[in-house]
Amino acid sequence: MSVSFKQVTIYVALLLVGSGVGVWGKRTFFQQTWTSGDRPPFNLPWSQPAKSSLQSEPLVSTQTDTSNFIANAVEKVGPAVVRIDATNEVDSQIPESFRSPLFRRFFGEEMPTDKSIERGTGSGVIISPDGRLITNAHVVSGASTVNVILKDGRTFEGRVVGTDPVTDIAVIKLDTTDLPTVKLGRSDNLVPGQWAIAIGNPLGLDNTVTAGIISATGRSSSQVGAANKRVQFIQTDAAINPGNSGGPLLNDQGEVIGINTAIRPNAQGLGFAIPVETAQRIAEQLFATGRATHPFLGIQMVDLTPTIQEEINQNKQLKVKVTQDKGVLIVRVLDGSPADKAGLQPGDVLQSINNQPVQTSAEVQQQVEASTIGATLDLKVIREGATRIIQVRPGAFPQEEAG
Repeated sequence: MSVSFKQVTIYVALLLVGSGVGVWGKRTFFQQTWTSGDRPPFNLPWSQPAKSSLQSEPLVSTQTDTSNFIANAVEKVGPAVVRIDATNEVDSQIPESFRSPLFRRFFGEEMPTDKSIERGTGSGVIISPDGRLITNAHVVSGASTVNVILKDGRTFEGRVVGTDPVTDIAVIKLDTTDLPTVKLGRSDNLVPGQWAIAIGNPLGLDNTVTAGIISATGRSSSQVGAANKRVQFIQTDAAINPGNSGGPLLNDQGEVIGINTAIRPNAQGLGFAIPVETAQRIAEQLFATGRATHPFLGIQMVDLTPTIQEEINQNKQLKVKVTQDKGVLIVRVLDGSPADKAGLQPGDVLQSINNQPVQTSAEVQQQVEASTIGATLDLKVIREGATRIIQVRPGAFPQEEAG
């Protein structure tokens, strides 16, 4: 049976019109051309109408599904994200003349008082059904009363169990049970570009959700403008504003990967969060003892580069001669600190801690934070071109310097 080019053209045209789309089975048909007399590059059953395996299935779904992973994550976690209203009584600076009984006689109750009330709002996350919460230390620091409002409208008076200014973590206890909780995830395997979701009460706007990506990990305290903290921050472009502080940063599975902290009010598109591992570790200490401890050496450091090396060697006030252009340079040793007692000196260049190489001050801080107070650390340093091993026993971070 011979088939003309015209018949082939009509048949293929009917096939495409009848199917509505260029789909055959699960493969897309790509329109091809061939000259008259040539066979097409695929075989068709010319004697029988072609029957697609998709004919019994609708080509367009009739169901409408408006959900997405962000909405699913928020639905899962939202009930365990709370608003925290903290109040604090502070002394007012009243001029001495207003304290006169004469003024009080005339102005009565309208006289200014010796006390004024400061109010602040933040966020928090419930981590256990019996009312254990994590938030930021700066949200509740110095608060005389703390009210915790759940998404369902319930309000509880919270008790601040402990705060840690060094990491900006605080914990609160509610006297209740059967509360919704969050699921804690991991932040140590995050990579830039992953989704990030923030929930909180920015600027007093309850239950606000923002989304973005993980912009960077391991941001040091000095890099983000919080030199008095000891945290390797997560950076995100999900909007984090005052009021978000203490709320959760989530991954696309709705797991908490960080505790948001608004530490750069002048930044746009830059948000930071405390890694969940740090928050969990500090929270456990605070609930157990009411305070957190941090290993402490007592040194100030700078990351060496060829440019930094040249600048230091030219600075006569430092009285330091640096022969290395890589590593971590100790520029100051605090008097009476563990580093001072061990014999570390300004000008020493740190190479490793317990045989783990260190190239940045952030890595040194991370190694020290992971150590134990009183345990021995072997520090490999280069001093005036010679390699030395110096043993240091970290002490407890001074609380007065933690703020």
